[in-house]
Amino acid sequence: MLKCLSVKKTIMKKAISLLVTLLLILSFSCKEKKKETTQMDSVMAIHDEVMPKMGTINTLAKKLSIKINANTVPTKYVNAKEDLEKAHASMMDWMTGFSARFSSDEILDNKALTPEKKDWLNEEETKVKELRDQINSSIKNAEKLLGN
Repeated sequence: MLKCLSVKKTIMKKAISLLVTLLLILSFSCKEKKKETTQMDSVMAIHDEVMPKMGTINTLAKKLSIKINANTVPTKYVNAKEDLEKAHASMMDWMTGFSARFSSDEILDNKALTPEKKDWLNEEETKVKELRDQINSSIKNAEKLLGN
């Protein structure tokens, strides 16, 4: 009987040891490898940062339109609305131009770029940063005028 208990303890120890080993292997194998951030990722991150602001632009433009339609509004409200509309149009234009230059594999899967496309990406990074500034400043100005 004692020998039987000793065998059971040994089997349990080995089973626990095996289970712990399996859990460790699983935990390391399930961890995502850190992906190196590419220039394309950076450009898309800026896009993703400002894209949700299109709704804010539309909302602010509508509020400014109400003030403008009251006919007692200084030109600064008209100018602010025009800035918002230009920022919105710039975003749409940038997205159209960007998607014409790069394939979805290049954008989403970081497919290797030709030297020409690397140059284009440098241009697009500059453009999207300027776009971000345009969007943020037009929103800030409109909010300030509307007292938001």
